[in-house]
Amino acid sequence: MVYGLGEALKNLNSYCQERTTRIRNSLSPSRPSMSETTIPGTGGSSSSSRASTTIPSTPNMDPTTPTVDDPAPNTNNGMSRDEFRQYGKETVDYIVDYLENIQKRRVVPAIEPGYLKDLIPSEAPNAPESFESVMEDFEKLIMPGITHWQHPRFHAYFPAGNSFPSIIADMLSDAIGCVGFSWAACPAMTELELIMLDWFGKMIGLPAEFLPLTENGKGGGVIQSSASECNFVTLLAARFEIMKELRQRFPFVEEGLLLSKLIAYCSKEAHSSVEKACMIGMVKLRILETDSKFRLRGETLRNAIQEDRNLGLIPFFVSTTLGTTSCCSFDVLSEIGPICKENELWLHVDAAYSGSAFICPEFRPLMNGIEYAMSFNTNPNKWLLINFDCSTMWVRDRFKLTQALVVDPLYLQHSWMDKSIDYRHWGIPLSRRFRSLKLWFVIRMYGIDGLQKYIREHVRLAKKMEAMLRGDAKFEIVNEVIMGLVCFRMKGDDETNQTLLTRLNASGRIHMVPASLGDRFVIRFCVCAENATDKDIEVAYEIISQAAQHVLHDSVKAVIAEEDEEAVALEEMVADLNIQETPDKGLARQNSADAVGQRLERQLSKEEILAQKQHESLAKKRYLPEPLELSRASDTPDGPCSPEILVS
Repeated sequence: MVYGLGEALKNLNSYCQERTTRIRNSLSPSRPSMSETTIPGTGGSSSSSRASTTIPSTPNMDPTTPTVDDPAPNTNNGMSRDEFRQYGKETVDYIVDYLENIQKRRVVPAIEPGYLKDLIPSEAPNAPESFESVMEDFEKLIMPGITHWQHPRFHAYFPAGNSFPSIIADMLSDAIGCVGFSWAACPAMTELELIMLDWFGKMIGLPAEFLPLTENGKGGGVIQSSASECNFVTLLAARFEIMKELRQRFPFVEEGLLLSKLIAYCSKEAHSSVEKACMIGMVKLRILETDSKFRLRGETLRNAIQEDRNLGLIPFFVSTTLGTTSCCSFDVLSEIGPICKENELWLHVDAAYSGSAFICPEFRPLMNGIEYAMSFNTNPNKWLLINFDCSTMWVRDRFKLTQALVVDPLYLQHSWMDKSIDYRHWGIPLSRRFRSLKLWFVIRMYGIDGLQKYIREHVRLAKKMEAMLRGDAKFEIVNEVIMGLVCFRMKGDDETNQTLLTRLNASGRIHMVPASLGDRFVIRFCVCAENATDKDIEVAYEIISQAAQHVLHDSVKAVIAEEDEEAVALEEMVADLNIQETPDKGLARQNSADAVGQRLERQLSKEEILAQKQHESLAKKRYLPEPLELSRASDTPDGPCSPEILVS
């Protein structure tokens, strides 16, 4: 019995040795290292030379791990490896076809809220369903409810970054499936994020004090989920810093009372997330007026600080914006910065949209004064071809940020904490995605030159739209067009512009959103599509111009209809005057005559305005497709009737 067991162990040992040898042999010692490889599509050149275009075999493989030669495990659920290969290729084909033919779809869906509830079962399925069935329902049920942000006629909001390198990077991130809250949780994720924030910070011209890899520097960068989160965590850091100082100065005053005295500042054009951050942070926010170009100026801030200090409040935080959401205006940092330094206020700069454009040197003067900032953020997932989410943020002193957010239970600690960065201390969430992979892929596969070309082309196309709208007497430009956003409106009242925008969006041919500038309703046109062309801009202008013509046509017809109604009412009033004169009816007759005269005077005034509008329209031959006949039943061969004629 003992002999039989020993023989079995011997045979098992021989089998294991043989299998281990086979697996090790499959890992060729001559395989190229990562530093010797390139990703297909990079053109075979970058900052370091690479000899091969093949992706290496996986290093450091556990010998006991099944190889690709092993059969896939049997499964009745989900998707096998072979099925994933097949369906993955089919999905890539679907994505490419979707993006190539997206212009054939409506920009915005023609559905109403709740459309999906009756199309999807009320209970989840018990039995697994096929991939084909799910994809069929995706196209049939989900796609009709999609607003197509990558559509060439999508001009709302700001761009939603998208590119094939970014999509591939996200696929790899999802496949790896790591949650990199600390260096130990995923070393490559932490270190690549550090390097990418250093790369990108240099690309946009940030001062060296902000860069993570500056020797002996205290600055640093992190990728957050959105600019809203960047605004919030910087506010928390500033609040922690001022509260620490106040507790030392007033040790016997309750923290709640001290907190109630804090006040932050932003401009009227700042993003709504600043207001939300102050709500959550339980601090007061004062929203300041802007100048004629919708910019926050230094003198406005200085006066507000002095007024609030006179009221016993404690200013501590200023959020400025480079490239506001409403109109892409730029607060004057060169004026605001010295005031913040003088008053020891935390200056944050939100450049969510425009920050990516600073990779182009010609736009960097808009950042003058950044040397006074304590923190800065921008969103590559807006204007750098990177898919959401990827919002980059830098701080001048990383310790002032992390001290406000550190929570350090034993189960998250590791032995490398004194030599590494744990990004769990840099934001609200613990769990973090491998977002830096997208930056790495996109920057390498486009290069700085390619990204600069993309930004400059969008700006050129925005200038083209501005010129076309300025050349059309129906419209006026409301903002200073510096980057990819044009704000315009029809000449007239807000109601006319609301009607125009509603008509445009309802058509499904184009999508834009409004903004309020100087208490006026304006329409935002943003160049968004990666490969937008001159033809796209020309088509968009024609859609807008034609819709405006229809709005004007409808407006003229409405005025005529209103005048017709008034004419009928006047005839009825005149008929009422044709009554037998009696002493007790004389006063009533005189009052009626006066009323008729007033009504006719108003009618004549409106007809003059209407005739003038018609004359201008016909002269330009652009407002109305056909001339409108303005005739009145009350007209005489000598001209419109006068009050004297009617009452005599």
